[in-house]
Amino acid sequence: MIYHFRIILDTKEDVFRDIALHEDATFEDFHNSITQAFGFGGAEMAVFYESDDEWQQGDSISLFDLGEEDTRRMSDTPLNALFPHISKMLYIYDFLNLWTFFVELIETDEPKSGNTYPMLIFSHGEVPEEAPEKTFATEKEDSWEESDFDENGQDDQYEDPDDWY
Repeated sequence: MIYHFRIILDTKEDVFRDIALHEDATFEDFHNSITQAFGFGGAEMAVFYESDDEWQQGDSISLFDLGEEDTRRMSDTPLNALFPHISKMLYIYDFLNLWTFFVELIETDEPKSGNTYPMLIFSHGEVPEEAPEKTFATEKEDSWEESDFDENGQDDQYEDPDDWY
């Protein structure tokens, strides 16, 4: 069985690649295919996260053993251990820059005679020079706005500080 994936870079512009791999390829093979398809060196840390239909982050598959008890490593995990039971994953490359990708299984079929896998099937868009900036939920929640204060300049979302204890 051949899995066809669409890998979408989390950016304003449409940047994605379609890649086909054998079902018994490892997540490390998949990682290498993604980094090559997007023009990265492949030397940075990376992780895949299982995801639901709303792209919520689930269990991880790491490039290296991080010393955690239930760590799944990319080199030890074949694609068919998860697919087609799930259809979506998140892929993070380069923990300093946080290149973030949405990975979706879009099709399965039989191997085609003469094709070698992994195979880059389709490429759309140019990868930006720098990773798109991320805004995390805590940053949004912790940001202060003028509307958070009453007419006396007091933070109106909290009661009297004397009542805190």
